[in-house]
Amino acid sequence: MSDQRNHRVVVTSRGGPDVLQLIEEPIPEPGPGDVRVKVDAAGVSGFDVLLRSISLPGNPKPPFTPGEDIAGVIDALGPGVDGHTVGEPVAGWTFGDQGGYAEYVCGPAWRFVGIPEGLTPIEAVAVVINYLTAHLYLHHTAEVQSGERVLVHGAAGGLGTALVQLGNLAGLDVYGTASTHNQGVVAYLGATPIDYRTEDFVARIRALTGDGVDAVFDTVSGVRQLWRSYRCIRRGGRLIPIGSVGISNGGRKLIPFGLLTAVTLKLVPDGRGVPLSPNMMTFPAAHHDWYRQTLAELLGLAAAGDIRPMIGGSIPLCEAASAHQLLADGRHAGKIVLTTQPSGGSVAA
Repeated sequence: MSDQRNHRVVVTSRGGPDVLQLIEEPIPEPGPGDVRVKVDAAGVSGFDVLLRSISLPGNPKPPFTPGEDIAGVIDALGPGVDGHTVGEPVAGWTFGDQGGYAEYVCGPAWRFVGIPEGLTPIEAVAVVINYLTAHLYLHHTAEVQSGERVLVHGAAGGLGTALVQLGNLAGLDVYGTASTHNQGVVAYLGATPIDYRTEDFVARIRALTGDGVDAVFDTVSGVRQLWRSYRCIRRGGRLIPIGSVGISNGGRKLIPFGLLTAVTLKLVPDGRGVPLSPNMMTFPAAHHDWYRQTLAELLGLAAAGDIRPMIGGSIPLCEAASAHQLLADGRHAGKIVLTTQPSGGSVAA
C-alpha cells in the first residue's frame, strides 16, 4: 500500500463552498484501539456548512477536514482491537472530530458498527447521524407516545425525512413543512405536507388539528421560527429545537439569540415545554452502548426496508464544493453524500 495516497477535503479558510480543497497525503495508520476505514461514502450536513462558514468558540480552526458520518470497509486494525475484522463493511460517526471527507479515516473501533448485507455504503451513511438524531429526540428528548401529533420542519431534508419515517414507525400523526417542489416527497413518506413558502404553518396546523400538535421538531431554528413553532404546540406539548439551517443561513449572531429564545420559552409557565436535553452534543458520548445498539438497530431497519434513507445527491469527493452548494440551494430531498469513486477533479498538493 506504500504507493497509495490518501485524498481528503480541507476547509482552507472560513467562507463559501469554494474554500473546500482536495489535498493529497500519506495514508494514516491506526493507533492502539483504532481501526482504519477505507471510505466509500461520507455524509454532508448543515453542521458541516456551519463549521465551514462561521467561526465559533470550540469550532476547529482552518485548515480542517469536515464530515461527521462515514461508511466503508475496515482495511487495517490498530493494536488491541477486538470485535472487528479486516474487510468488514462498517458505518460510524466521528463524534464531533470531523474528518469524514477523506478516502481513509482512522478512529476508535467502538465507533464503527457493521453494515447488514443488502445495504449499500451510500444508504448506510445516510442512516448514521440523521436517524440517530431523530431517534434520540423522538424517544428520549420529546418522549413521544403512539397517537400523538407532531410537526417536523424541513421534512424533506436528511434529518427531516428521518424524523418523519421514525415518527410513522412510532405510531405518530406527522405533519411536515417543506417547499413547494418537495411536497410530494413529504406525502410519500407518510406525513401531511405544509408549504412553508405559500402557507402560514401556524394557521395551517391550527386548522388541521384544532388545538395544535404535541411536539414540534424544529430543524431550522432562529428567533422568529422558534416563536412560531411554539405557537403550534398544544398544552402539554413540547418544542424541540434541533436545527442549524437558519443559523447557517443567518450567521453567528443568530446562535445566542436562538438559544436565548429557547431558554425564554422554556421558562413560560403555560403547560408547554422546551426540553433541551438529552441531546446529541452529550448523550451518545456518555452512552456508548446506546449509540452502538441504536445504530445497529437502525441499520437493520434500513436493510429490512422498514425505513428508506432518502438520498438527495451522490457526488464525488473531489466535488465537495458542489455538494455544499447543493445543500445551500435547498432544492434537494434527503441526504447529500460524497463518494470516493475515481473522478477527474483537481488535487491540491
